[in-house]
Amino acid sequence: MLWCPREPIANGRDNTADARDALGRAAAEGLPPGHPTDEESVEFFIEVLIGGLLAGVMYSLIALGFVLIYKASGVFNFAQGAMVLFAALTFVNLVARGLPFWLAIVATLAVMALLALLVERLVLRPLANQPPMSLFMATIGLAIVIEGVGQLIWGSKAFGLDLGIRDVPFEVAGVRVSQFDLFAAAVAGTLVLVLGLFFNYAATGRALRAVADDHQAAMSIGIPLPRMWRIVWAISGAVALVAGLLWGSRLGVQFGLVVVALKALPVLILGGFTSVAGAIVGGLVIGATEKLAEIYLGRYIGGGIENWFPYVFAMLFLLVRPHGLFGERRIERV
Repeated sequence: MLWCPREPIANGRDNTADARDALGRAAAEGLPPGHPTDEESVEFFIEVLIGGLLAGVMYSLIALGFVLIYKASGVFNFAQGAMVLFAALTFVNLVARGLPFWLAIVATLAVMALLALLVERLVLRPLANQPPMSLFMATIGLAIVIEGVGQLIWGSKAFGLDLGIRDVPFEVAGVRVSQFDLFAAAVAGTLVLVLGLFFNYAATGRALRAVADDHQAAMSIGIPLPRMWRIVWAISGAVALVAGLLWGSRLGVQFGLVVVALKALPVLILGGFTSVAGAIVGGLVIGATEKLAEIYLGRYIGGGIENWFPYVFAMLFLLVRPHGLFGERRIERV
């Protein structure tokens, strides 16, 4: 059985289970619930924290696709999860049909670029200058269409995906860290760095930021809106492919990946919908808090809280800072 680094490991076992076992032993020995045990040492806390941070990088990778679309169109792309699934399904089926690994990646990127072209021609162009809610509703329909097309072409069964990265822990200063999570963090960090440089220094990146600020003003100075949308949806498709490969290797390529993409919502609420750096910081915060809450709050309110705790945390954060840590504060004149 492969070790899943989304749940940090202590002594080769699931930390969550270990913590609960330790709590039971403490109770049997007459110790109070908050009494520290061997498993709750400083090393154990650091191990859980690092595991959460590395899991948060995976959430950030999905959130990054949402941020790119929002920066260019000002619309939340509900279809990003479906794009992650479709990219992963396309890649794994091309490999299964004998295509070499790197050639399958290039072919999948071409497919996602074609999808971007179709989305711009059939969805975005007819809805240009329409209210953001109209575009948002269109992305909901687009998500359903992409899922249906993926199932029609590739089938509905789950596929395994092996990227050649061993999903095993290694020990550093007494703390176990996943090789796969470190690899995923390096990939995500590189991707964020490249995209950050692109949006800040490349002419096309600055044009995309102008389009996000005001469609009409961007077109009035000669920025081709349809071309910008095609570019950003193609880039978002490439990000979806990377996220699909990493999450598919972790969970298998299945339709459950669409549900995993919903974890990007609390990440975006914390980091802000318009910030690439915010997607990373928000992912790290969500990943760390959900793991720590599962271990240290689960003893009081039951297990499984990592599935809903990020949404509660994000909802409370909205009350304090609605635009996120790095989001742009919008001022509307009435």
